[in-house]
Amino acid sequence: MATDRELNTGLILFLPYRALENRIFAALAEAGFDDFTPAQARVMQRIGPDGTRLTELAEQAQITKQTAGFLVDQLEKAGYVTRVPDPTDKRARLVCGAAKAWAAKEVADGVVAEVEKEWEDHLGRRRMKQLREALALLREITDPWA
Repeated sequence: MATDRELNTGLILFLPYRALENRIFAALAEAGFDDFTPAQARVMQRIGPDGTRLTELAEQAQITKQTAGFLVDQLEKAGYVTRVPDPTDKRARLVCGAAKAWAAKEVADGVVAEVEKEWEDHLGRRRMKQLREALALLREITDPWA
C-alpha cells in the first residue's frame, strides 16, 4: 500500500471527501432519500437559493449541457427540483430546489457537521482551523465560482 508521501495531494484531498460523501449517502438512504445518485447530487449542490440556469449548473459541475439536462430531468421526476421561468429573461428557465431537496439537505448537513466534529476531534481544533484556512486559500485559485 502506498504511503502518504507517495500519494499526490489531490488524492489525499479526495479520500476524506469520498468518505464524507459515503456517510452522507448512507444517511440519506436511511432517511428515505435513496432515489438520486452522486452525479445528480453534484448538480443539485450547485442550485442557488433563487434557482440556477441549466447552463450554469452544467458549467459548474463541469459536464455538458445535455448531461446536466438529463440529470435535472431525473431529479425533477423524483421531486427534488422544479423548473420555473427566469424573471430576468422569460426565454430562460431556472432550476430550483423543491421541498424534497431541502429536506435531504438537512439530513446531509447533519452528517457533515458530525463528520467535521470527528475530524476536529482527530486533528485537534488548531489543525482543523488551519486545514480549513488552507483549503479556503486553495479555493481562491481553484474555484472559478467562489
